[in-house]
Amino acid sequence: MKTLFKTTLPAAAVPLLMALGATGTDPIAAEASAAASPDRPQAFAVCAGCHSTEPGHMRLGPSLAGVAGRNAGTLPGYTYSEALKASGLTWNAATLDKWLTSPQKTVPGTKMPFMGISDPARRKQVVDYLLTLK
Repeated sequence: MKTLFKTTLPAAAVPLLMALGATGTDPIAAEASAAASPDRPQAFAVCAGCHSTEPGHMRLGPSLAGVAGRNAGTLPGYTYSEALKASGLTWNAATLDKWLTSPQKTVPGTKMPFMGISDPARRKQVVDYLLTLK
């Protein structure tokens, strides 16, 4: 049993650690970042690992600064999927709510690797916060 723990368990953790390193996602840093701003809801921590709220600052995903009212897939400096660029979406409370429920169902072919926020209250907190970003 000791051998199984010493060799198999750490080996099983390698793909997870590699995936987190490859995406630049640090769940602890994202959580701390979300808690740092009094206006930023805790539910936003899941977004903060890939998205900045600073204008022009791209991470794995585009900056979310000024997202309200923007046509999906149009922020200069970020390479969007063809599916999102062709979606015809404009980001508002309704489209953000639908998107954050399930990006892949909202825009099949999107490259956003996110399963969605299933809890409506947490999703609303994120949508409300996104609508305040300038």
